[in-house]
Amino acid sequence: MLKEGIVLGERYEIISRIGAGGMADVYKAQDHKLNRLVAVKVMKAEFREDTSFVAKFQKEAQAAAKLSHPNVVNVYDVGEDRGLYYIVMELIEGITLKKYIGRKGKLSVKEATSIAIQVSLGLEAAHNVGIIHRDVKPQNIIISTDGKVKLSDFGIAKAINSNTITANVMGSVHYSSPEQVRGGFSDAKSDIYSLGITMYEMVTGRVPFDGDTTVAIAIKHLQEEIVPPSIYTPDLPYSLEQIILKCTQKDPARRYLNIGDMIDDLKQSLIDPQGNFVKIAPLTVPGAGATTQVTDAEMKQIRSQSNGDNTAERRPSRAELAERRRARMEKQERISRYHDDDDDDDDDDEGPSGFEKVVTIGGFILGAVIILILILFIGNMAGLFHFGRSGSSDTSSVSVQATVTPTPAPAADNTNTAQVTVPDMKGMTVDQATEEANKLGIGVRQTGMEASESIEEGRIISQKPSAASVVDQGSTIEVITSSGRPTIAVPAGLAGLSQAEAENRILETGLRTAVELQYSDTVEVGYVISVAPSEGSQVPPESTVTVYVSKGVDQSNYVTIPDLYGYSENDAKVTLEMLGLTYETVSGASDFYNNGEVITISPDSGTLVPPGSLVTLTINDYVEPTPEPTPVPAIEGNFVCYSPLSQPEGYNGGQVELVLVQDGTSRPFYNGPDPWGESMVYNSPISSDSGSTAEIEVYEDGVLIARYPNVAFEPVG
Repeated sequence: MLKEGIVLGERYEIISRIGAGGMADVYKAQDHKLNRLVAVKVMKAEFREDTSFVAKFQKEAQAAAKLSHPNVVNVYDVGEDRGLYYIVMELIEGITLKKYIGRKGKLSVKEATSIAIQVSLGLEAAHNVGIIHRDVKPQNIIISTDGKVKLSDFGIAKAINSNTITANVMGSVHYSSPEQVRGGFSDAKSDIYSLGITMYEMVTGRVPFDGDTTVAIAIKHLQEEIVPPSIYTPDLPYSLEQIILKCTQKDPARRYLNIGDMIDDLKQSLIDPQGNFVKIAPLTVPGAGATTQVTDAEMKQIRSQSNGDNTAERRPSRAELAERRRARMEKQERISRYHDDDDDDDDDDEGPSGFEKVVTIGGFILGAVIILILILFIGNMAGLFHFGRSGSSDTSSVSVQATVTPTPAPAADNTNTAQVTVPDMKGMTVDQATEEANKLGIGVRQTGMEASESIEEGRIISQKPSAASVVDQGSTIEVITSSGRPTIAVPAGLAGLSQAEAENRILETGLRTAVELQYSDTVEVGYVISVAPSEGSQVPPESTVTVYVSKGVDQSNYVTIPDLYGYSENDAKVTLEMLGLTYETVSGASDFYNNGEVITISPDSGTLVPPGSLVTLTINDYVEPTPEPTPVPAIEGNFVCYSPLSQPEGYNGGQVELVLVQDGTSRPFYNGPDPWGESMVYNSPISSDSGSTAEIEVYEDGVLIARYPNVAFEPVG
């Protein structure tokens, strides 16, 4: 089972496991390239080393990839990654027809007919490109949340032109056609039969044949008539019942010739529910029953099992045929659960098998050899035999010489030393080998170490001279010991590389890779955080190095900074405290907000931040500047008005402009905030000394709001 976060093909990130089948597990995954959710079917580990299963898995992908139809689950991609074979398919959010029937008990006629038509359209598309589904059943029909019906899982689909036409894969036996049960050729009519059984279950809420074992159910498909569905659903329209019965005929020739004819009748049944337009061909042999007829080959086999008595020519009864067929199928079920391989039957012959005879004879031979060894050993200990070198120049050969004298014959050369046979030291430690060698009067010296796949560290790999050689006593045997399995260093400098670059560097060394995604606050998405075993570690060849790749910052517990603009300082602080954030305040000025309100936020609103992050609030502390009066150049002298103006009733606090009007001439002399006050002094040009009074017009934001006639001015200087 794949872990969440594993990425296949540098593209498909596993999210969760959503189902399992006979050969594969199905996962929900995210396609990062096209940014969509998909279903990924991954072959189970126990089948990856089986080339026949791999071929079947690839055949499924090739078959499904040929199809493009609204009522067939689309196949997007096929691939292999680190020994994982996978198919990428359309992810359908919905429910299987099997579960849907289980919830509703039985479906309405209109609903069942609609589903049957949509499945038939999908099958028609498959048949048109030469694909037989061979496993049509409610479990492989998906009803999506929008009501679309899709046919899925071409797991045992077979091309029409396949050279293998007798595969033993039977799909689900409740829905298998008689020819599939029998292991014979299956074609489009087999799918029609299975769809007929599925329709039967939709309208009745039950399958027509059931039993305690698959063999019992299979026999019923071969020999029993289907109970008409109207027995369980009395209000079932006549035309739909006839369609179901035609689909489920045991003789393929009596079914629909093709799925298109079936679709036409299904559509007609919606228009004419009680019509008699469905035509079922009569039985080939008048008066014959619907059970499967016994072929000549089957009869010959039955006769061969009659033990040669005179009743061999008697025609077996129907019960005998059923029992024999059941026995054959039970045997087939035991030896072939899923594989398509043609295994040989295990016949139970009387008497001992060939293997048992070999074991018996071997036992006698082994006993004789043991007795002979004991005789030689005892004779040698008693001095009855002398073991020495033969006259041959081949120093590796040893001869056994027996003599009747109680002592060895005198040597021709008294300078010759005694000789011994070198023992096999392979697999021993140096200490063990030394102990054995010393018993024979020879020594052992370690001369080197070498890596070994099969011999553990510290044990002897090879020796010189080799085992069974004859050497003089006092000789030294040179041995080479194992330094353990050969190792490969995990490449250095992988952290910080992209996933693809890191994996390529690891694969170049002969190691394998596995990828796991982890959150990281410091490493960019798609780049390596670390590896295990660590960089530089020595590992055996073909070991798997796990590459931990960043999938970015874990923002699952992050907090979004709220929009606090215009909040009072106290309200803003309370809001941040409720979110688990800290804060600080600084002063600022803005003529857009009221004093004491938030005018800026840092980080800004909408930003995701970790809990406890610091947020800076700028609080408005605006002071309105006092405008300087605009000096007006004197015209014909300067005059001063020491009497302040009173605030007119219509004043709303806006910008004030004062205009002096005299002799039909208007002269603006003040523009600024409200000019009302006790000590206000106004400088304004007056046309002449005689004109010490003038009219003042008051404008607020450009609108005249008041007039002050006869305002007295006094000359200056």
